Amino acid sequence: MISKELFKYMILTLFMGFAAACLMAPRFIPLLHRLKFGQEVRDDGPKAHLKKQGTPTMGGIFIVISVLIAVLLGTLGYGFDKEALMVLFISIAFGAIGFTDDYLKIRKHQSEGLKPLQKLSMQLIVTLVFAWLVYEHGSMGGKLWIPFMGVGDEARLWLDLPDVIYFPLVIFTVLGTDNGVNFTDGLDGLCSSVTAVAAAFFAVCGLLYGSGVSLTAAAFCGALMAFLLYNVYPAKVFMGDTGSLALGGFISGAAVVMGMELYIPIVGFIYLIEVASVIIQVSYFKATGGKRIFRMAPIHHHFELLGNSETRIVAAFTIITALLCIISLFGICIYI
Repeated sequence: MISKELFKYMILTLFMGFAAACLMAPRFIPLLHRLKFGQEVRDDGPKAHLKKQGTPTMGGIFIVISVLIAVLLGTLGYGFDKEALMVLFISIAFGAIGFTDDYLKIRKHQSEGLKPLQKLSMQLIVTLVFAWLVYEHGSMGGKLWIPFMGVGDEARLWLDLPDVIYFPLVIFTVLGTDNGVNFTDGLDGLCSSVTAVAAAFFAVCGLLYGSGVSLTAAAFCGALMAFLLYNVYPAKVFMGDTGSLALGGFISGAAVVMGMELYIPIVGFIYLIEVASVIIQVSYFKATGGKRIFRMAPIHHHFELLGNSETRIVAAFTIITALLCIISLFGICIYI
């Protein structure tokens, strides 16, 4: 039975996330211009992207702030919900790591900020804290739903994992997803479009579960729709690692809190192929002494260099995500 109260506040947080981001963007983007927080474009990327040099970045700041406002107001009305706040915690913490990375890039005027080991160490610490919170205080801590076999009390198949398996699984899920989302942020509107659809999926799942995760997911969906008004091609602002790492934290956090880790390869298929394309490209390059499978990795650049426009690639990837989310929802709802 879907909670009417939760549904009401889910819709409210969606609109609050959208409204907050819409109100902040016209003031925040000029501020980024004045502070000279411009994008540092990689020299080894597509040549067509060089014109994006200097476009304001770190727009993820107003996505995160908008979500924070919406979730806090939503939980204030709906009632304290620890699961909504757990997802908010990992999103903000990862966003803070991304902010540090972005700031160092801007200060050094180069495309690399934090060193890979520094970034990974910070992500690992946040993930361990988050995993402990979910395991000790989450309703699904240690449980793992099998895709297309139902959820909650109606589940036909689920696993109750011991901590020696659960914690490594959460670490792999969070770090893998976060880096996948980060790789997806390479074309105007790509990461925000794909993640807005995935956020809508988790909002509906949270509603079906009766979980407050739906509030955080709805807030992200609303904020991302507003952000897209300025991020579609040609982008007036980029989210930077501040945004992409926060979104990766949100997607993985929402899945972990609801025991839906195995759904990420389905609804987050685009994130998966982005990571896989980089791993395959690098491995093949080293193994063959310089040969490549893709024209460029991540894979969205491969399609771009084949002659597809940014808008066509973004539309295709978003449609694929939407279809996979619908299929996943069908697999869940068939048992309700």
